[in-house]
Amino acid sequence: MFKKLLAPILLLVSLSASAQYNWALKSDKDGIKIYTSQVTNSKFKALRIECNYQSTLSQMVATLLDLKIRTEWIYHTKSIRLVKQVSPSELFYYSEISLPWPAQNRDFVAHLITTQNEDTKVVTMDGPVAPTMVPEKDGIVRVKSSLSKWLIIPLSKNEVKIEYTIQLDPGGAIPAWLTNMFASEGPTQSFKALRAQLKKPEYVNARVPFIKNY
Repeated sequence: MFKKLLAPILLLVSLSASAQYNWALKSDKDGIKIYTSQVTNSKFKALRIECNYQSTLSQMVATLLDLKIRTEWIYHTKSIRLVKQVSPSELFYYSEISLPWPAQNRDFVAHLITTQNEDTKVVTMDGPVAPTMVPEKDGIVRVKSSLSKWLIIPLSKNEVKIEYTIQLDPGGAIPAWLTNMFASEGPTQSFKALRAQLKKPEYVNARVPFIKNY
């Protein structure tokens, strides 16, 4: 169940929506659809979020890759920093997620890789965790198992559809009330806040060298 808790916060790690999932609609609010699915051989559910945005591909990718603003729109993100820039389209970053008492904060290191299909122009952003890349900290639970994926699908020149899927094991003990609080509220607030970020001038006119617009 707690996969639904950290899913909206980790906004940026990856997993493909394959036949192993049986998605059930949990919430449909403000144009943001949230689905959950049981996962074979796991006690945690996977989460899928779908939402359309008025945005070019470059605009969306530039916004998602800008680590410094993630604390502004990803639910309960306490801090985030670049660990290693491999190339313009590949990086490692560290993030700490703030959780209310009695739960301990979580942290993770994500390996974010961005690619684009030359024919369809669909952009994929994968971010599996790299749990040993940064030493663990006392009092913070390290997320050691997480897969997620952003699919950015062009619908027109200035509109994209986002499909974000995540499956994770948050580790440690999580109170049921906290899981319930984050199950719908977190994704809804994060994806609404992302809409506001996209409207900033620095992203509206953004150009990303390795991304071709639709």
